[in-house]
Amino acid sequence: MNTLLLHCRPGFEGEVCAEISEQAALIGVAGYAKGKPASAYAEFVCTEPGGGERLMRELRFERLIFPRQWARGEFVALPESDRIGVLLQHLAELPVFGSLWLEVFDTNDGKELSNFCKKFEGPLRKALTKAGRLVEDAGKPRLLLTFRSGREVFVGMAETGNQALWPMGIPRLKFPREAPSRSTLKLEEAWHQFIPREQWETRLSGDMTGVDLGASPGGWTYQLVRRGMLVTAVDNGPMAESLMDTGLVTHLMVDGFVWKPRQPVDWMVCDIVEKPARNAALLDDWIGGGHCREAVVNLKLPMKQRYAEVKRLLQRLEDGFAERRIKVSIACKQLYHDREEVTCHLRRLDR
Repeated sequence: MNTLLLHCRPGFEGEVCAEISEQAALIGVAGYAKGKPASAYAEFVCTEPGGGERLMRELRFERLIFPRQWARGEFVALPESDRIGVLLQHLAELPVFGSLWLEVFDTNDGKELSNFCKKFEGPLRKALTKAGRLVEDAGKPRLLLTFRSGREVFVGMAETGNQALWPMGIPRLKFPREAPSRSTLKLEEAWHQFIPREQWETRLSGDMTGVDLGASPGGWTYQLVRRGMLVTAVDNGPMAESLMDTGLVTHLMVDGFVWKPRQPVDWMVCDIVEKPARNAALLDDWIGGGHCREAVVNLKLPMKQRYAEVKRLLQRLEDGFAERRIKVSIACKQLYHDREEVTCHLRRLDR
């Protein structure tokens, strides 16, 4: 169990390798990362006993930017006739697990394996329970079985409180028919990722105010309105009539990089297609200048050195807030609904 398997968006294997290698070096865990382009996963092979366990114990999964899911374990070959028997034999020396997820990689081959996993899960779960290897207990680690094919699986484990919120890191969100664009799912996923569900009623309440910069046609505005907020939508483009009919939206046809509210608002959200440094500066201005309490902003990524660029911009934000002597929590994640971008969430803690 000394190899980390990390799921990611296809094409971002290099970013995952760079990030986990840097984090392992900071902790002092020896090893090396490897990832095949477009495979939708990377591996970090620890070269010291117990390195995988220590790495997952000292790192918080939600603080990693590019991995969607992780587990420590190893790949196991499966026969065609008795897969369950081989898995039971392999699991005999591992701890008893409190839950089970069957996963695949986010590729075309992975999607084809999904039906196999659905059929296989029932008999496997029954066999694991009968053998005493699986009990319903949230305090025990989760068994993560990631199938590369019907003949090969990564047998992994992770603590339930230190891994992805959903299998493979992919949320099962339903696109609302009344939403003006599919981009609305980005912000909905961000709510789930960055705000504990039990805090939604206080941090996303109907008595709050919000601003959506670059709002047209209103995919992100829709999420704010859905929570009952009064929203200022800033964009030179048109807004969906259905949103304007709610009476909760004021549409300003001005430059989102220039306009500021007269009074501080609770939320600022922004999905403007612009250079990442400019959007990061927008975050610094709005949060640092006290124009909003919380913000969700997407940073579009360059073609190369994507992890390095994100790191540089996050550090610039941290340094800027430190100079202003204000406390701000900063989180950043490449969400499932993101493409060539990452989503940042910032929250002022000193107000």
